Amino acid sequence: MSSSSSAASSNGTIRRTKILFLGMRRSGKTSILQVLFDDLPVKQTFYLEPTMRVAKHFIDTVIPLEIWDCPGNITVDTLGASLADFSTIVFVIDIRDLYQHPVSKLVEFIVAACQINPDINFEVFVHKAERLQEDDKIENFRQIHERVMDRLIDESPEFEQFPLNFHLTSIYDHSLREAISRVLHKLIDSLPFLEELLNVFCSNTASPKAFLFDTLSKIHVATDTSPVDKATHNLCCDYLSMLNSFGPLYRSNSNDPHASRISPTPAPAPTPPPTATTSTPTSGITPSGTPPLTSSTSPVPFSKPHFYPSAATSLSPSRPGTTLTYHLVTPHLALLALLPTTVYELRRGLVEWNVVWFREGVREIWESGLRGGSES
Repeated sequence: MSSSSSAASSNGTIRRTKILFLGMRRSGKTSILQVLFDDLPVKQTFYLEPTMRVAKHFIDTVIPLEIWDCPGNITVDTLGASLADFSTIVFVIDIRDLYQHPVSKLVEFIVAACQINPDINFEVFVHKAERLQEDDKIENFRQIHERVMDRLIDESPEFEQFPLNFHLTSIYDHSLREAISRVLHKLIDSLPFLEELLNVFCSNTASPKAFLFDTLSKIHVATDTSPVDKATHNLCCDYLSMLNSFGPLYRSNSNDPHASRISPTPAPAPTPPPTATTSTPTSGITPSGTPPLTSSTSPVPFSKPHFYPSAATSLSPSRPGTTLTYHLVTPHLALLALLPTTVYELRRGLVEWNVVWFREGVREIWESGLRGGSES
């Protein structure tokens, strides 16, 4: 958890960090969660029913999460829980909405939460940005920001420096995943250690950029300290989506006892998907996409599998001399990195050796977090 005041809820023996999703009716709260964590196709969000009661979603990523999706008419009194239980409140505003009602509700929750838990994180998603042209989008975003801050100052001059973060989001591009990533980063105690592991990996492999992604939601939970380039981030998200689509077509034979009795050597790597330019057949690693993952109510302690999927593709001609690589690290996390093609082709062993040590470091951090949550 991000601090001693951050909230955690007990679900069995696992304590989960709570995030509260608020907003007016049809602002897009449920579609955000369905697209991110249930892999719902964007076009099907039109058919989602309005949320009539609080829905709780249990998500297992680098930290266990419990996300509350609330109906539009929820109030502080009808929430059914104390705001002190939550680490973060995300308020979703439709960019074309009449601003008076959502701003009033947002200010109501901010004032109530600050009286109970001053350390709570507040994030505002100005959502459905795809509906407006670029100039109108920026102007509406600015107006919403100004109206919220003006209303807060009217409540009390103390709110003039209130740390309220605004994000322009849409389910039709990767802006939503980038915003959720920033929200998640504030809740991960181990983030500095993950960033340092990525820095070491980049230094040892001459990688200009590396990300640690949640494989299901395609949220990057950590990256190295170099600036995040939007185009690179989007490229990694698209590549991960492609691997998730083709992953169910492949499986490992390493856990098959019959195959083990016949031959102690690994089975030959399958033919890579036609959409991938190249693949990375290495010892004990097959060029497969990530198997489909589902959210569970209690994460199972990680046990080292016999094989880790990996893949790679050349970025020519858009980025000559650069290769994008994928390595599964835990059942929920994957390392995606840009590498010079010469390094990847001529020093593959060095790259794989660094991946192994990176995987071990992340695994120890992940298991430590699970043990800490269970003992709390």
